[in-house]
Amino acid sequence: MDNRLVEFAEAAIRSFLIARPDSADTVDGIHRWWIQWPGLAESPVVTQIALERLEQAGEVEHFRIGTSILWRRPRRAESGGCE
Repeated sequence: MDNRLVEFAEAAIRSFLIARPDSADTVDGIHRWWIQWPGLAESPVVTQIALERLEQAGEVEHFRIGTSILWRRPRRAESGGCE
């Protein structure tokens, strides 16, 4: 795996979340819509690895809704509420 591609995807995901902090999507949605690939889109594996690295750094989290796994910025637990 080309580390430069993963770093490119990480930077694109960060930029997207800065502009749209309440966004959440699947790996496929993030791969297709959040990352503006130069030329043809790379493998979704690049996006998956980027998301996993961002999660390890505490920059994103994943959660399940039904059978889908969505990725988003980490949410702080609000007092009196539940997620």
